Amino acid sequence: MRILVYPHAMEIGGSQINAIQIAGAIRDRGHEVIVLSEPGPMVGRVRELGLEHLEIPMRRGEPSAWVRAELARVVRERRVDIVHGYEWSPVIEAYFGPRLRYGVPVVGTIMSMSVVWFFPRTIPLIVGTEEMRDEAIAAGHRRVTLLEPPVDTDADDPRLIDGTDFRHQHGIRDDQILVVMVSRLVSVHKYEGLRMACEAVGQLASTYPIRLVIVGGGPMYDELAARAARANAAVGHRAVTLIGEMIDPRPAYAAADIVVGQGGSALRGLSFGKPLIVVGERGFSELLTQSSVSSFLRHGWWGKGPGSMGSEAPALRDALQR
Repeated sequence: MRILVYPHAMEIGGSQINAIQIAGAIRDRGHEVIVLSEPGPMVGRVRELGLEHLEIPMRRGEPSAWVRAELARVVRERRVDIVHGYEWSPVIEAYFGPRLRYGVPVVGTIMSMSVVWFFPRTIPLIVGTEEMRDEAIAAGHRRVTLLEPPVDTDADDPRLIDGTDFRHQHGIRDDQILVVMVSRLVSVHKYEGLRMACEAVGQLASTYPIRLVIVGGGPMYDELAARAARANAAVGHRAVTLIGEMIDPRPAYAAADIVVGQGGSALRGLSFGKPLIVVGERGFSELLTQSSVSSFLRHGWWGKGPGSMGSEAPALRDALQR
């Protein structure tokens, strides 16, 4: 088959990493795969995998009438059999473009935490949690498949990646406990966990030899850098460091003693065999244990409100101490 894969963005992030990795795996099974997307850092990964890439403008409406027409053109000219959109806008554009115009099947994957109410009920849907699957079925979606955020455990293998150079590069001593967060630095879903981690490590750093390294970029970078500076000033040494984006963050996971994160980042930390604290919104943080894993499998690797140890930075601090 000839499959057109359309991620919603090409900044470094979980949904688009999944889209590209799955596109490569589908190609390896003998299908022809074309990736259509805006420009961005993840395009390099598309080319590394040897996948064909078609570019659309960065600045466009969402959803975009121009992209809808472009999808229809590419599907017609390249005789595409299936369009696979990631997140709601690409699926809407594919539905009102090649799906309605030519009857080409569209599949939608939603790795965010909810399915928008106006999502077409007839589109086969892939979601990331059992709870989302149940909610989508209750909302009238006809075909819903569960695919938890996938991790390439062949590539994310601690036997292949040594974190020693990462620690040395960022001045982390052998006796220091390294906490790593790999995340987009954005306000929606991510910021609260990042803020709490800065505060919690700042509270612990006067007692424990602990360092927090945040890997990622985004619009909240300056705000988080200011928080890191305040935490460092309070303890009199560097406890929190922001290092920006890494196209390949595996050395950071390999170097970590503890991973703090959510979604695909949390699962990649587990692939490297690291203790994990899952963060979310409204002060949520929860240590992954045998007793908490069933909740994460049901609701996703994320949460809202107090966890078993309370909420906000004190709860994350207590989880880090454990």
